[in-house]
Amino acid sequence: MKTKTSPKSLPQERVILGIDPGTTIMGYGLIRTQGKSKVELIEMGALHLGKIKDHALKLKRIYDRVSGLIEAHAPDEMAVEAPFFGQNVQSMLKLGRAQGVALAAALAREVPVAEYAPRRVKQAVTGSGAASKEQVAGMVQRTLQIPTSDMPKDLDATDGLAVALCHHFQLSTPTMQKGGSGWKAFISENPDRVRR
Repeated sequence: MKTKTSPKSLPQERVILGIDPGTTIMGYGLIRTQGKSKVELIEMGALHLGKIKDHALKLKRIYDRVSGLIEAHAPDEMAVEAPFFGQNVQSMLKLGRAQGVALAAALAREVPVAEYAPRRVKQAVTGSGAASKEQVAGMVQRTLQIPTSDMPKDLDATDGLAVALCHHFQLSTPTMQKGGSGWKAFISENPDRVRR
């Protein structure tokens, strides 16, 4: 389900929507990137669903919110955190449905989507796949230079931003192509990454 874009073909400016799906709280964040290094915050927030008892209505609210974000900001890509495989099968099914409707909202509007495991997101943002939500929030705040007064109370919002940042870092990292000749091919394809 992952859409691959090579670093050489990255557009100068991209808008990425990150989603941390949930059936109680869905976190989201939008970033604008220019090239490999300039990243800025567009919007972040959390959709609270705890008071809605009907699971189908929760899914409709998720679909509607993601659709609204896409219509408002026209993201170039959307990244979603994959469900964490836990012990409770019912919770996993509900979380999978929440992720599915978020993906459906993007795909219905032809927005390319990517999916990242929770550990991968944490690793990309903090350097540790075992980082806490607070550590992720702290690194998101530093990376995007968000004033402390603007930081949300809901860490789900910063989790959504972390997913968007993970996708940006993934697209900005050169990858070896199959059939290439190792470092020689990498250097010729990425001269700006080599120090002389």
